[in-house]
Amino acid sequence: MSEARARLLASASRLFYGEGLHSVGIDRVIAEAGVTRATLYRHFPSKDDLLVAYLTEADRAIRAQVAAARSAAEGGPPGDVVRAVAATIADGIRSPGFRGCAFLNAAAEYPDPAHPVHRAVLAHRQWFLETVTELLAAAGESAPEPAARHFVMLRDGAMAAGCLTDPAPVCETFLLGVEGLLKYRDVPVAAEVKRRK
Repeated sequence: MSEARARLLASASRLFYGEGLHSVGIDRVIAEAGVTRATLYRHFPSKDDLLVAYLTEADRAIRAQVAAARSAAEGGPPGDVVRAVAATIADGIRSPGFRGCAFLNAAAEYPDPAHPVHRAVLAHRQWFLETVTELLAAAGESAPEPAARHFVMLRDGAMAAGCLTDPAPVCETFLLGVEGLLKYRDVPVAAEVKRRK
């Protein structure tokens, strides 16, 4: 990645996350990054390209956090990886400048499922759901898919509430919810899920 592209992406990411995708114009990104308009368009032919690059970087950062959590918890009890991933989410919610989930925020601004920004959001969320499903299966969950959907819903709620109010009780509630998923993983939910279908 060239230095100019990295500067553009860093400036755009900070502005888009802090102020919103629609409200931040290209001129503002150019001014913040200290580049010319030609430089921006050489790297990002349209604002949509810049928005997708911003979400791609956010996706990479979350994938790296999950990989680090997996490595840190490796060798411990199987549920510890799930706990470690949940802890990184709680740490993010408690961090200064937290403004919710970048992907949920983007989806709210770009609701059209055909738009490239919305597709980038869905791709990230699908990866995250599949990853949590895999982690819960490894932790012994008998019905990992519904449990993973539950985890993602807990996360989404914590992300939304964490930027509206004191993040401490939000994170505590989120982590207790994840603990509940792990504690009751041996309950025969698979049979109940099949019965309802």
